[in-house]
Amino acid sequence: MSLKAVKNKIKSIDKTRQVTKAMEAVSAVKMRKSQAIALSTRPYARAALGILRSISGSIEALQHPLMTARPVKKTCVIVVSADKGLAGSYGSALLKQTYRFFTERKLTQENTALICIGKKANEHFAKRGWTILAHHEHWSDHVDFRAVEPLAEEVKELFVSGAYDEVFIVYTNFLSTLKQLVYARQLLPVAFDRVEEVIRGIAPEKGKFSELRKDLEHLPIREYSFEPDPETILSELIPALFNIQIYHSVLEANASEHSARMIAMKNASDSAGDISRALKLRFNKVRQSAITREVSEIVGGMESMKIID
Repeated sequence: MSLKAVKNKIKSIDKTRQVTKAMEAVSAVKMRKSQAIALSTRPYARAALGILRSISGSIEALQHPLMTARPVKKTCVIVVSADKGLAGSYGSALLKQTYRFFTERKLTQENTALICIGKKANEHFAKRGWTILAHHEHWSDHVDFRAVEPLAEEVKELFVSGAYDEVFIVYTNFLSTLKQLVYARQLLPVAFDRVEEVIRGIAPEKGKFSELRKDLEHLPIREYSFEPDPETILSELIPALFNIQIYHSVLEANASEHSARMIAMKNASDSAGDISRALKLRFNKVRQSAITREVSEIVGGMESMKIID
């Protein structure tokens, strides 16, 4: 390889490294933002769950439409994916675990329909003939709670109307910057233990907000006086907690995606740095060889002139 070719390659690698470093920084900011938004829902969710647990044994709670279990004939699965790539194994791990979940639950294209959040999942499953009830895009960078509410209302209507007998959500849960796991959680019918598990997971295992997990270890059970009556309270709190479950799952997936992209871009930056250093070493060797060759030619020419003289 000529000196010019090596020099051009070094410039190209250095420019690529600048891009990956910038993407790494942007992903880090977006990851922390998603975590902070998720934590902002925690106080309300804890208080609502505490109220629900205090009346969880009542007949009214068990008769709520969103808590009514029935024989399963049709299943709806919400799959939360990314809109963009360059996130390492984030997308492939999600799809792998989703298919594993389908196999464990014996879910097929005949008895299952999907709601896809993210461009990647929608494209993947649509090409393979799965029934897509709805799909939503551009939620990766920022999603407002109000944007999730129409989706939550649609899912509740599908369940209450009897069109689908159970609803699951598959998403990537953020545990730490280096650790994300794909979870498949049942949303409907609502169960208090599953809601509590989601609320506990709002704070990550490690990192800036990890100390907040301590106050979620023991959710308090208190005595409450209900006005106007428990039925009215239930009719408001259970749907609200269901909405929070979906919203929190999307935020967890967003934090996981940005974390995976940050790590992938860091690895790419490190690799680009290694390649650049190797090319610079090669460039110096080639240049030194060229200089040595030129000096040898000059010395050889001078020796030839002496012989002629």
